Amino acid sequence: MKNAFVFLLLFSLISSCNESYTKHHQKSGKSAKDSLIQVSWYATDLEEIIDLNASAQVIGRGFNWAEGPLWIADQQRLIFSDVPENKIFQWKESDSIGVYLTPSGYTGKLPRGGEIGSNGLSLDNNGRLLLCQSGNRQVARMDARVSYPTPKFTSLVSKYKGKRFNSPNDLIIDKKGNIYFTDPIYGLPNGENDPQRELKFEGVYKIDVKGKLSLLIDSIPRPNGLSLSPAEDILYIASSDEYRPAWYSYHLSKNGDIVSGGILLDATLLKKMATIKQGPDGFKLDNHGNIFSAGPDGINIISPKGARLGLIKVFGRSASNCVFNETKDILFVTADDIVLKINLHPNKNTN
Repeated sequence: MKNAFVFLLLFSLISSCNESYTKHHQKSGKSAKDSLIQVSWYATDLEEIIDLNASAQVIGRGFNWAEGPLWIADQQRLIFSDVPENKIFQWKESDSIGVYLTPSGYTGKLPRGGEIGSNGLSLDNNGRLLLCQSGNRQVARMDARVSYPTPKFTSLVSKYKGKRFNSPNDLIIDKKGNIYFTDPIYGLPNGENDPQRELKFEGVYKIDVKGKLSLLIDSIPRPNGLSLSPAEDILYIASSDEYRPAWYSYHLSKNGDIVSGGILLDATLLKKMATIKQGPDGFKLDNHGNIFSAGPDGINIISPKGARLGLIKVFGRSASNCVFNETKDILFVTADDIVLKINLHPNKNTN
């Protein structure tokens, strides 16, 4: 009898969740050339965040796996990684897509499998390019200026307590200059069973302004994208784990260390219901602290309290990451073999 009651309760909860996620409004975003996205909303105030007529334009095609988009505002330039190709590409409004940097993540001479290129990209507080290098298994800084890229790098960190990282994936920098990054096993040729793996966990780390490395947490499976709240007192982390996909939220101390936190939004049901059954991946925050995260079916829009506000569905492709322009009315999305430019407020004049 007890087992039957538990089953009925679970069935009722799942049915309720299914109903709440399927009873929503939809609007197709279209551009002159493409019809690739559909805006769905689950909260009535989503129109205060984005226009429901948001339109998408493909600005680049033919990549192996596009990732790690970075908007360089003073150059009005987008750069992003093609991880398997070991290259970073660039785009400007007036130019076509071109190679920005190669090699980007693996500089060795011996052939190597796995995800060898750079992944997450960011600028430090001095405007220098920082890279998560999957192939070199380190967080590095490009020695050249971003306007004159050359494939020469300084390793910031490559080991934790004498053991090599798995494959640094994504990174962010706070206003003080602290660097946070994730280190899942995705870049290793044989994943978690790779014979070259040295750490038995997947961690989230911090490099402080003096270069000291510290492990923040090692209990999140497959840590992936990460970002800070506008006040930089909360660290958000995406887990793309196959069995426990979720977004996490952690309160930070003044020194940038984790104080408390846990799961913000469980993505298990979202992934199960999605057409593209993908876990949470890279993400960015808008001016209101809402999370725009690659994940099941496209870009999921999530409130700071963990409510799913909407979805920018990307048809036929897995979205890997995204980045805003400086005014946050344009969203660039890397999605498998293409890169999208999404005008979030098409009824407003944008630069």
